[in-house]
Amino acid sequence: MSTVAPEVLVAMSGGVDSSVAASILLGQGYRVVGVTMKLWGGESDTGCCSVSDVDDARRVAQQIGIDHHVFNFGDDFERHVVAPYVDAYAAGRTPNPCIECNRHLKFDRLLHRASMLGIELVATGHHARIVTEADGTRRVARGADRAKDQSYVLHMLGQAQLARLLFPLGDTTKDHVRAQARAQGLRTAAKPDSQDVCFITSAAGRQGFLERRHLPLTPGRVVDGTGAVVGAVPAVELVTIGQRKNLGMAGGTREPRYAIDVDLPTATITIGERRDLDRSTVTLDDVAWSASPFAGQVRAQVSAHGDAHPATFDPSAATLTWLEPRRRVAPGQAVVLYDAVTGCVVLGGGTAQ
Repeated sequence: MSTVAPEVLVAMSGGVDSSVAASILLGQGYRVVGVTMKLWGGESDTGCCSVSDVDDARRVAQQIGIDHHVFNFGDDFERHVVAPYVDAYAAGRTPNPCIECNRHLKFDRLLHRASMLGIELVATGHHARIVTEADGTRRVARGADRAKDQSYVLHMLGQAQLARLLFPLGDTTKDHVRAQARAQGLRTAAKPDSQDVCFITSAAGRQGFLERRHLPLTPGRVVDGTGAVVGAVPAVELVTIGQRKNLGMAGGTREPRYAIDVDLPTATITIGERRDLDRSTVTLDDVAWSASPFAGQVRAQVSAHGDAHPATFDPSAATLTWLEPRRRVAPGQAVVLYDAVTGCVVLGGGTAQ
C-alpha cells in the first residue's frame, strides 16, 4: 500500500538558500510547491524583492521541476513592515523590519495562505534548526553554520507555527549550499546574499526613503556631557544609540565619542565615552515566547550576528539584567533570549524600550 508524500510550500526568494532548500526537500520525497511573495512594489537594489528575484525563483523552480506561484502580499507588507518602519524613526526608535516581515508575512500570512490551499507544511531557506525537547516542545535553535545563523530573526515563532515549519538548511553550511547549487547548475548558485532592507536603495538610503514617505527630518545639535555644543546632525531621527560615526563633530578628540542619548523633543544628541553606554538592565516590550514564559538565567543577544551574553530575565517585569554591564541597546532593537547552558536554543525575545 503506497502512501502519498507530504506536500510542502517552499518560500523562494530568488536566492541560493531557498533554491537549495526546495531542492533538498524534493530529494527527500516531499511534493514541493514553490512560492515567491511579492512584498515591495517600489525600487529595490539590495534586498530580495526585485522583479529579477521573482524571475530567478521561477527559473529555479523550472530547473528542478516544481510548480511556482507568486503571492501578492504588498498591502500586508506596507501595513505591517513599511509603515511601522517609518513610525519607528518618527518616534526615535531603531526598527528591525526583517523581523517584522518574518512575524507578519513569512510565518503568518504565508502559513495562512498555505492552509487555504490545503498544504500543512511551509519551508524557508533560513539557517536555523527546529529541535524537539523531551516533553514535545519545539524550539528554534542555531543553525550549523554559526556565521550564517538566523535564529535571532526567528525568535517570535510559537508552537503552532513550529509544528508546520521546515528549515532544510539548518544542519548545513553556506559553503555546502553553494556547492550543491553549483553541482545542480542552479542559476542562483553564485548570486550574492541579500544584505540590506529590501525597500531601502543604496542610492537613496534611509534618509531618502523617509523623505519620500514625508517624514519630517529634524536637524539637531550634538552636545557633550557639560551641555556644550560640539557638532550638528542633519536628522536627529536617524541617529542610533551607540552610533560613533556621522555625528558632525570636528576630528582630533583623544577618545572615540558615541551617541549615548537621543532627545527628539529638543533635537539634541548627547555624546560620551564608550563606558557611558554601559547599562545593567534592559526592559522589553512585546515579549514573545516559543512556549511558556521563562524566568531565570539566559543568554541574551541584541543583534543578528552578535554574541549571546549571560543575564537573568524576570518575565513579570519584562526586565533583563546582565551579569556584567553591557552596551545600551537602542530602543526598538530585538533582544533574543537563548538557553543559559548552550546559548543555542531560543526561548523567546522582545523589543528594547
